[in-house]
Amino acid sequence: MHILLTRSLEDCSEMIIRFKSLGHQVSHLPLLSIDKINYGEINFSEYKGIIFTSTNAVKFLNVKSIDKNLLCFCVGSATEKKTRSLGFQNVISAEGNVSNLKELILQNFDQKNGKLIYVSGELISSDLDQQLIKEGYRINRIINYRANHNKKFDEIFLKDLKKNMPDIVYIYSQNSALSFLNFVKIYKSEKLWMNTNLMCISEKTSSILNEIKWKKIFLFNPGEEEFLLYKI
Repeated sequence: MHILLTRSLEDCSEMIIRFKSLGHQVSHLPLLSIDKINYGEINFSEYKGIIFTSTNAVKFLNVKSIDKNLLCFCVGSATEKKTRSLGFQNVISAEGNVSNLKELILQNFDQKNGKLIYVSGELISSDLDQQLIKEGYRINRIINYRANHNKKFDEIFLKDLKKNMPDIVYIYSQNSALSFLNFVKIYKSEKLWMNTNLMCISEKTSSILNEIKWKKIFLFNPGEEEFLLYKI
């Protein structure tokens, strides 16, 4: 099959290698570029746990002064892997789903134990911090990166893509979905995706792309990408 991946190369390089090893053709179309946002000084000793809902939140955090035994809650395996690579020892991971992450926090962190800090991007798909505050938690959110839509793409790549349209495209966020929709409209390719299966991380994400006619639409959690290949 021909698979189109849309995350940054850093986030999908292992998947590219894996899919190619299975005999699939893989194309790469990064939809977003990520920029660091400077944040003020943070005294991490005031907190008893950190919440991460993306690898970028970990990547752009200055971890030198943070106790690596501090409890970390991660949204999925990729974020957990990034966190552990920086030396954190006490990591709990959900299955790539913010709802599951919330339940993990409720089950594993007593609100009486102290404050939590939530590190995230500028745009988030779920107001996890506000949900936890309603549950009685004390939590501060810091924003340390923003995602920008890529608007220019290699013309040779686009020409080749139109000649051989993907069987599958993976979309990982609402922001990526908006970027993909803009990409489709800019290059007037709306009618070319009718035989492509859309894989989206959530129903909110897929709804953004409903105006495009797809062969089928599937929802998935990160880590299930290879499993989905066998559903096509």
